[in-house]
Amino acid sequence: MRFLDVILPLSLLSATAMAAESAYRVMDFRAPPHSYAEHEPKDRFAALLKQIEKGEFKPDTSSDHALLRSLLQGLKIPVSSQMLLFSASSLQSEIINPRNPRALFFNEDTYVGFVPGGVLEVAAADPEVGPIFYVFGRSQPGGPFPRVERGTKCFNCHGGTATKRLPGLIAESLLVSQAGSSLETYRRDEQGHQIPLENRFGGWHLTGKHHISGHKANVYGLARAGNIEKMDVIPGQTWDLAKHLLPTSDILPHLVHEHQIGFENRLVRGIYTVRQLKHDRKGMLGSTELAEIDVWAQDFARYVLFADEAKFPREGIEGDAAYARDFLEDRRKSKRGLSLKDLDLKTRLFKHRCSFMLYTETWQHAPKEIKDRVYYRMAEALRDAQPSMPHLTAEERRSIREILKETMSDLPSWWR
Repeated sequence: MRFLDVILPLSLLSATAMAAESAYRVMDFRAPPHSYAEHEPKDRFAALLKQIEKGEFKPDTSSDHALLRSLLQGLKIPVSSQMLLFSASSLQSEIINPRNPRALFFNEDTYVGFVPGGVLEVAAADPEVGPIFYVFGRSQPGGPFPRVERGTKCFNCHGGTATKRLPGLIAESLLVSQAGSSLETYRRDEQGHQIPLENRFGGWHLTGKHHISGHKANVYGLARAGNIEKMDVIPGQTWDLAKHLLPTSDILPHLVHEHQIGFENRLVRGIYTVRQLKHDRKGMLGSTELAEIDVWAQDFARYVLFADEAKFPREGIEGDAAYARDFLEDRRKSKRGLSLKDLDLKTRLFKHRCSFMLYTETWQHAPKEIKDRVYYRMAEALRDAQPSMPHLTAEERRSIREILKETMSDLPSWWR
């Protein structure tokens, strides 16, 4: 049976996708066929650890900052990607608060967390099982690289309802207390570029000319006389800027990060679903299973093409120039010089609304059953104007097709 034989009409798919979102398939990622804990990691950080063991890469352990900088260099993560958050919502909740924020750094597949006075945390995307979590302590100045362990407590959050019971990445938005604990939640169990900007950033520091009115960043709550008074979190006053590599937590890394984790979590769900269905049906997928996969693929294609991207402020956004340079450094260009990473920042994040995350290892190694379906849905939307995706103009559709055809090697033979 060809996958085209079970492609559902878009109108039916939209209704079915909404129902599937509210009642998603629950899978045990620890049990076969997934066996998350027994899986040998194939992520970027696992590869760096092998280099360290062989002496091919030597981290600088002279200080906490030196170790952090050398790890970021080894993982090809720009320092300019730094984001700061002060909500006590991670493994090191007891030491994270408005006076001691946690820093996050990232590239397209690896995320590093640093808390002054705490341990280092890494979440790295494995193409088969999703993010793998690592924790390792501080090293003695000039001493050996600290022992690294797989995080197990991480799944209290990173394998719960926020990620639909699968290994995933989270960005919360909270009003926090002086101690960093949650007083109010602005978003729940959702990740991605569709979340309105005014509902993001609670418990985070936000810098740059973002022009976002009513955002939730840069404040904590103080209980007084039965009321919650909001207090400003001011770098250099609330905490010592020297604790971190940079004094900034720019809007542009925040926006890129949100898009990435939404992509990663959705893709991981598709990968697990296909593996589970093939296991349950002993490798044979019938029309019911293929239709379920196609429902996921239609929703994922909408995300890849930014169909539901949150509105930008009327004045646009001015991102940090250093991060923009670092982000664009590895852009893949068409013959005309167009790239999926080209920034817009006036009315949207990217000029050509198709995710650069299609270049990641996770997508490149995704099962054929989902890649074919996603590419088919994308081809539909990019070939002709679709009522379900009116945001794409004819010129933008042509540009995206051009970029994909000239920069990707895994497009199906029928791609037009």
